[in-house]
Amino acid sequence: MKVEAALPVGFLDPLPPEERLAFNKSLEVVVRNNNEFRVSQEKVVVASTKQFWKAGDYEGIDGGFAAGHAEGMDHVRVHPKFLHSNATSHKWALGAFAELLDNAMDEVCNGATYVSVDVLDNKKEKGKMILVEDNGGGMTPDKMRQCMSLRYSAKSKLANTIGQYGNGFKTSSMRLGGDVIVFSRCQGKDGLSTTQSVGMLSYTFLRNTGKEDIIVPMIDFVKRGEIWEMLVRSSVDDWKRNSDTIVQWSPFESEEDLFLQFELLDNQGTRIIIYNLWEDEKGETELDFDTDPHDIQIKGVSRDEKKIEMAKIYPNSRHFLTYQHSLRSYASILYLRLAPGFRIILRGEDVEHHNLVDDMNHAKKNTYRPQPIGDETSKDPNAVAVVTIGFVKDAEHHIDVQGFSVYHKNRLIKPFWRVWNAAGSDGRGAIGVLEANFVKPAHDKQDFERTIVLARLEARLQFMQKQYWRDNCHEIGYADRRSVKHSVSSEDETNTSAKSNSCSRFSSNVHTNSRNVHTTSRDAHTPSRDVPTTSRDVPTTSHDKSRSKCTGGEHKTGQVHSSIQATNQTMWRELSNRPTRQISTNLGVKIQDTSSNLREEDHVTKDRLQQALRDLQYERDKNKSLEGQLKAAQRLITDLNSNHDNLAHMLLEERKRSRESSVINQELRDKVKLLGKRMPFTSVKREH
Repeated sequence: MKVEAALPVGFLDPLPPEERLAFNKSLEVVVRNNNEFRVSQEKVVVASTKQFWKAGDYEGIDGGFAAGHAEGMDHVRVHPKFLHSNATSHKWALGAFAELLDNAMDEVCNGATYVSVDVLDNKKEKGKMILVEDNGGGMTPDKMRQCMSLRYSAKSKLANTIGQYGNGFKTSSMRLGGDVIVFSRCQGKDGLSTTQSVGMLSYTFLRNTGKEDIIVPMIDFVKRGEIWEMLVRSSVDDWKRNSDTIVQWSPFESEEDLFLQFELLDNQGTRIIIYNLWEDEKGETELDFDTDPHDIQIKGVSRDEKKIEMAKIYPNSRHFLTYQHSLRSYASILYLRLAPGFRIILRGEDVEHHNLVDDMNHAKKNTYRPQPIGDETSKDPNAVAVVTIGFVKDAEHHIDVQGFSVYHKNRLIKPFWRVWNAAGSDGRGAIGVLEANFVKPAHDKQDFERTIVLARLEARLQFMQKQYWRDNCHEIGYADRRSVKHSVSSEDETNTSAKSNSCSRFSSNVHTNSRNVHTTSRDAHTPSRDVPTTSRDVPTTSHDKSRSKCTGGEHKTGQVHSSIQATNQTMWRELSNRPTRQISTNLGVKIQDTSSNLREEDHVTKDRLQQALRDLQYERDKNKSLEGQLKAAQRLITDLNSNHDNLAHMLLEERKRSRESSVINQELRDKVKLLGKRMPFTSVKREH
């Protein structure tokens, strides 16, 4: 319109149609060249970085141009920096891979039989790219746009799906690299045609062009017979503009190379390519592709070379020692169960699924059901967890491997959660596995929301580990803890110290009077609603019963003394009615039991004393070392003070000599002046 307004009226009308078409094409070329020149200039203006934690520092330069595209109602604008800040929820790179694997696992219901993670070469930018591909149902054009949208999830209302927040794909892909391109092919169902779509979420494109809104170019195709045709949603020009933008900022050099990616999907599936991978301060990629050609590992603080060497020595503890830096190790325990026939392929080799229960010896199962809070857990039929706890098969070497691996809806959320931090070696080697669907995972799926339900679960798991360790630690070479007094439960620990002290005095008296007469009976604890059921029976004596009553605060002091008197009277009545031989026999048995118990307690006491002596010796050595360092420091300070005094004395001497020299010099000058006055100048000069 501007061109026609600048020319005389009717100037273009007499032109033949062929010439007018050629003129319009040449005009489009001029406009496209001007746009490309403007984009290239904007590239020069905006500085880019490939370090993830610095990539969010930039401001847009389009001056609010994108706001003009919104017509009608007011709307909220989303700046591209939100992509970066949103991705910072993944502080661990392997957690981002897990999100992409989750999306493929959710496609099992649509026919997915594999998910493949591989590394490709970026021929356009000369770098590495990450490929995540599955043969699931794919995405329609509408689902593709929902996938690229922020905080939209069609899975939140579906059962047995891992994705719930509609944020995993964006955060995970942006955590691994600056750009991601998605190819998806979906078979036509329910009268719909077969479609294929490609969309690009490019932080590099948005940053380098200075955009102030998130723009995601997408194009779609529909299959008509055996031919793929453009699926135009607005206009052909918009379709072409999106295609040109994708080709320009994608890792492919032409449209032909771009569209060839669809042919690798067969009939259906999704192909995700993440490129412009983030780098560290040295200019190298955060991910390590070279150490193991069939694995993807990470560098930095998550990698511990000592643990890697230990994993070679203790293969049954390999996952505990390597899951933090190895994707293959982490992916093998990521899911509690894999669907039959489903494969996870990493760089051309299958990831062997591993159940952590297979790493256990002396495994036992406990059932935990949380106490209902409101109507949430009481109506949930899944508010129960079966906890399998045992010793890792390498526990006899006394390596510090412990913790509970907690799954949620088949997905590992907290691997090797350490709930018991004992000061000594207690708890070592004990690992557990459970699936807790009644706790809610956090957005990054690497932790749980801190709620009362989670706090109670943590306390109960700690109780389970302590009880299991006390009853079974002797199986792996530790001193037997079974003769030690049973630790009270978490509910009993809230009592006051005064009640516990009075209870201990009463229980010791009852134990002294009763253990010489009554034989020990073995009764199984009846589990409460919030206490796990165990397969081991716990010995219960009158001492334990009296202690439990006293701990609960049910008896007062007067009732305690009356119960002691009643117990003594009953004891003597039974003794008077028994033959002498039977009494002596029972007393002999009880003496043997008492001596054996005393020997066990003496053994445990010796172990504790030896440990205390070792700790004391360590502290003594440490104190001696510190004393030696202190004496050396004092000697150094003394030498420095002495040197300082010597230097000060020398300085005073030098000042004194300087004053004397000044006085002598002044005297000589005075004599010269006096001689000058007495003699003529020439004679003074000759004499001099």
